Amino acid sequence: METETKNQAKNEFNLDVAEMARAGLCFGHRSSQVHPKMKPYLQGVKNTIHIIDLEKTIEKFTEALKFIPELISEGRIILLVGTKIQIKDLVENIAKLCGLPYVTQRWLGGTFTNFEIIKKRVQHLKELEEKKEKGELEKYTKKEKIKINHELQKLKIKFEGIKNLNCLPDAVFVCDMKKDYLAVKEARGRGIKVIGIADTNVDPNLADYPIPASDDAISSVKYILEKVKEVILKAKSESLKSTKSQAPNSK
Repeated sequence: METETKNQAKNEFNLDVAEMARAGLCFGHRSSQVHPKMKPYLQGVKNTIHIIDLEKTIEKFTEALKFIPELISEGRIILLVGTKIQIKDLVENIAKLCGLPYVTQRWLGGTFTNFEIIKKRVQHLKELEEKKEKGELEKYTKKEKIKINHELQKLKIKFEGIKNLNCLPDAVFVCDMKKDYLAVKEARGRGIKVIGIADTNVDPNLADYPIPASDDAISSVKYILEKVKEVILKAKSESLKSTKSQAPNSK
């Protein structure tokens, strides 16, 4: 009976070991690169590659998938971070579908620790965009317009994903905690919850909600982000229904 209840909890988000294995979540790095604190999440070694125990992945991923909709239901903010070239488009698309702020370019040091300065740069981006939209750039010379448009493009590359981030997020989801260690470090320093994919070469304790899985296989990251998208959209839909049901009937 206890085992049955445990399996039901695991399957709450339709997490399936076979499906996760096909998506490549189980393949870690070479055994020589393993982080000691990842050992409890490992099943063994195959051809010098560490294999992640997907039962453990389900357990930890379930915890994250329960935490994320709680944040969304409370109107809290999750920032999605994925700066690897091969997943940038995927991260941006998921973020836009879920209405999340995102970072897909290099993490700018001070994004959290010097947030007020970042906000000023974002405000400058918004002002330039507004001027361009209103046709106010036409009063400048051709050379000046080229310079302004060049600056605008650089600012958009850096800040487009956090343009509407008016305060520090409540949580950050990091797709590669090794590559974007600075994002994790800044988040922890500011008391921001960290949800992160923990491959075999990183310390899973860096995240409040680690997800033991490959962060290199695009299919692995896609599988994880699709599950995250599902719980976010469901939470948003339920919040909207709740708001409508509580609203007074209009005559």
